[in-house]
Amino acid sequence: MKQSGGAGMEQKAADPATASAEGGADRLVFDRVTKRFRKPGPGREVITAVQDVSLSCGEAEVVAVIGPSGCGKSTLLGMASGLTKPSEGSVFVDGEEVDGPNAHVAFMLQRDLLLPWRTIRANVEFGLEIRGVPAAERQRRALSLLASFGLADFADVYPHQISGGMRQRAAMARTLAHDPDVLLLDEPFSALDAMTKLVLQGDLARMLAERRKTALLITHDLEEAVALSDRVLVMSARPGRIIAEIPVDLPDRDHPLARRRHPRMGEFTKELMALLNIDDMH
Repeated sequence: MKQSGGAGMEQKAADPATASAEGGADRLVFDRVTKRFRKPGPGREVITAVQDVSLSCGEAEVVAVIGPSGCGKSTLLGMASGLTKPSEGSVFVDGEEVDGPNAHVAFMLQRDLLLPWRTIRANVEFGLEIRGVPAAERQRRALSLLASFGLADFADVYPHQISGGMRQRAAMARTLAHDPDVLLLDEPFSALDAMTKLVLQGDLARMLAERRKTALLITHDLEEAVALSDRVLVMSARPGRIIAEIPVDLPDRDHPLARRRHPRMGEFTKELMALLNIDDMH
């Protein structure tokens, strides 16, 4: 079902069979997923975090999810990663039901979580080391990724010796090291200053396009959601449901700064603000 958006943009209900922007096969699918938690303490109240959520991310597609705090956005990522299981419904990656952590999916969080006692290269190699990849191959992949993120000269330094933006680039390299099919991005730039954030958004967009990765991005930044994605899904307050889908038909998904300068950027953010009931500021 389709309905007209207030800014002239198309909204449509999310569906697990939704095709990707490029018509590719679905890489990540949530099929009528509900997640409940039992609160600790007296009464053990049951909280429904998300309810009856269906969505999909196609091959090489980037889908952003926005919504009010506490609506279950990060819960979706937890279920996609296999760290937690749905109470109802199923999650699929590459057609296989998610039943625990798997090598097809990688998680990138708000903080870089680099291990302070390991060099930058050793941090990038960490996941490969756990998977038993031979040392020479670990080093080759790590150095190649660090070079692609402009960190070749910092491979042998420690996290405390580089800036926050460089640390987050290293975290991106670590996320990509085992070549996952699906990236789960939980507000990966929220802890950075505005200028560094813009630069790293460009790095991420270029990497996603070049490596044809599928990504599910959680963000509170409405312009970031539009600048980086093919579609924006809007969630309601808890229990979180998908209440709207906004296709982003702007050019240059691999160049988010160009999208931010596009004359229609304001239309998209205005529409998203209306859906989130954010009062227009004059």
